[in-house]
Amino acid sequence: MESKRLSKIERLLQKELGDLFQKQTQSQPGTLISVTRVRVSADLSVAKAYLSLFPSEKSEVLMADVQKRAKTIRYELGQRVRLQLRKIPELSFFVDDSLDYLDNIDRLLHNKE
Repeated sequence: MESKRLSKIERLLQKELGDLFQKQTQSQPGTLISVTRVRVSADLSVAKAYLSLFPSEKSEVLMADVQKRAKTIRYELGQRVRLQLRKIPELSFFVDDSLDYLDNIDRLLHNKE
């Protein structure tokens, strides 16, 4: 069972990471990075952030840029949440391709009709 404290931390990290990515993508017109989900380990040492990337054709390039900037993103996140969290977790980023999966299923269903 997930504790209330852990879910509050996950929501806080999701909100702050979303704000960071929104500011980052303002300089890149036509791209959008949103944080769909954040999962934090019980000891708060690791956070897995799932990102939805638009356009999906550029997802590999955008993800490589995010991976390259992971330490900077963690530092900026630490500056934002330093009053709420004592320890800032290590960040791992993953592509959330659930929207692409849903589009594919929807397209397949419409082709059958």
